[in-house]
Amino acid sequence: MPDESLREKALSLPMKPGVYIMRDKDGTVIYVGKAKLLKNRVSSYFHGAHNAKTEAMISKIADFSVIIADSEFEALVLENSLIKHHSPHYNILLKDDKGYPFIRLDYGKPYPRFSVASRRADDGAEYYGPYGGRGATFSAIDSISKMLKLPDCTRKFPRDVGKERPCLNFQMGQCDGYCLPEVPKEKYDEAIEKARLILKGKSRELIEQLKEEMEELASELKFEEAAAKRDIINSIRSLETKQHVLLKGSSDTDAVGFFRGETKSCFNVLHYIQGQLLGKDSQLLEDPVEDTSEALSLLIRQYYLSQNTVPRNVVLTEDTGDTEELSRFLSELSGHAVSVTVPQRGMKRDYTEAAIRNAEEETKRLTTKQERVSKTAQWLMEALKLPSPPARVEAFDISNTGASDIVASMVVFKDGKPLKRDYRKFKIKTLEKESPDDYASMREVVGRRLERYKNGDEKFSPLPDLMLIDGGARHTACALEAMEKAGVFCPVFGMVKDDRHRTRALITADGEEISISHLPSVFSFIGNIQEEVHRFAITFHRESHIKSAKKSVLDGIPGIGEKRKNELYRAFKSLKNIENASLEELSHVIPRNAASEVYAKLHGEEEKK
Repeated sequence: MPDESLREKALSLPMKPGVYIMRDKDGTVIYVGKAKLLKNRVSSYFHGAHNAKTEAMISKIADFSVIIADSEFEALVLENSLIKHHSPHYNILLKDDKGYPFIRLDYGKPYPRFSVASRRADDGAEYYGPYGGRGATFSAIDSISKMLKLPDCTRKFPRDVGKERPCLNFQMGQCDGYCLPEVPKEKYDEAIEKARLILKGKSRELIEQLKEEMEELASELKFEEAAAKRDIINSIRSLETKQHVLLKGSSDTDAVGFFRGETKSCFNVLHYIQGQLLGKDSQLLEDPVEDTSEALSLLIRQYYLSQNTVPRNVVLTEDTGDTEELSRFLSELSGHAVSVTVPQRGMKRDYTEAAIRNAEEETKRLTTKQERVSKTAQWLMEALKLPSPPARVEAFDISNTGASDIVASMVVFKDGKPLKRDYRKFKIKTLEKESPDDYASMREVVGRRLERYKNGDEKFSPLPDLMLIDGGARHTACALEAMEKAGVFCPVFGMVKDDRHRTRALITADGEEISISHLPSVFSFIGNIQEEVHRFAITFHRESHIKSAKKSVLDGIPGIGEKRKNELYRAFKSLKNIENASLEELSHVIPRNAASEVYAKLHGEEEKK
């Protein structure tokens, strides 16, 4: 439970925008957040239920401070700066850009060559990028080298000029043969300058220059050389689109999708250029988030701070609550107007749906079933303060119709899966039929299960790591009373349902709720258990009720045993049809004397005479 003094401090905060800074007992900043209304946001941490990561963070808060901002935008900028400065443990942090390489041109050498570099360095070289990966970077170098017929061999120039015969690339027309003495260095310099224009995004200038050269060559009737210039122009135009694909962030519209999975989440950006999808960036987050809008806003800012360009349009799948501030932030970052919107229809809505589909697929692809089970068990251990992640979970439910046929069911889940061989059924024995009592029934059933364990019954061994009761605090308290009486204990919680009959929370015998609705994996797991124990109880109750109905009418009739009773039900399908059957019809199924006894019982003794 959080310190009461922190709760009181939070309630004293103003209803103004600002930033809050959480610190642990050592004074280390563990979380930074922004708020439209500081009082509401900060106080929310100190009441209600949260996911396991947030609960862990709250348990470490020794103090917090706030900085009042003049506007929501100022709070957004300030939050970003503080997160970048402190790198708090509990904030969502995108990985840095070290995995995205650059093209390096060692321009200080006589014959500069292109290479791939992991990061920029202050070494006098020129750097272009970053690009989406090493493969994309090498692809860009290869495309430009082939287009401009630059060498990609290992020879060193000018050291190796004239020393050996030209390589196969020269013979195939893929290199202009700069190893030959008669090829001037000026030609190499000219090709490098063209490559630099392409990498700087100035392809149009280069195309105009090449067009002039092509037309001049054509006017001089040098058609072969003019055709070579034309081919270069076509290659550059083709490469322009490819450059957009390779260069991170170089698009006119980015669609941002965020998917919150059971154990992981995924931040996904699709790059569109003139309506074409030409690039994608994804990052998987190992911890599920509690507030999707808050996480999305922070991830967007972190992402574009690491990019070399920002598109003019950013479309989102959901409203972050600060799209206006984000637009201003990205506009100031990029130096041009950026619009951040949440489209509701049309082509851009299609973009966002594609982004979230990609995020979902990426999350599911990289999340194994074992991970989901493990994360769920880990959360239950932390949230319920169990000694270890629960492997065996047992759940109990009571089912009755009025005062008759009160039954109970016990289902077992082992490592996240139903263990049907360990399911058990109970008929309530200690209650008067006129006094149905779910609470007393639960007390009896749990007590009987524990007594069987104490007596060494292998069918009721081992004890569960976690016992769940279908009901609220009173049902859970009854189970706890049964444990105290038996002298056998295991963790026990109730399953509280919402108005749609779904389990929304777990509850202690004292009435303290632990919310699970915000955690997909836990919500799904507990919901499956609740549905299964209820199904099993209802099925058993229905069977018992049918059996009781048969017994109450046909049992005890002279000449009618289990075999003849079953024959009657097979022939007439229901008790009502048996009651409506004539003596002759009954006699076709069972002997006449037995049929007479049935007919007399169902229609009154006077009709027998």
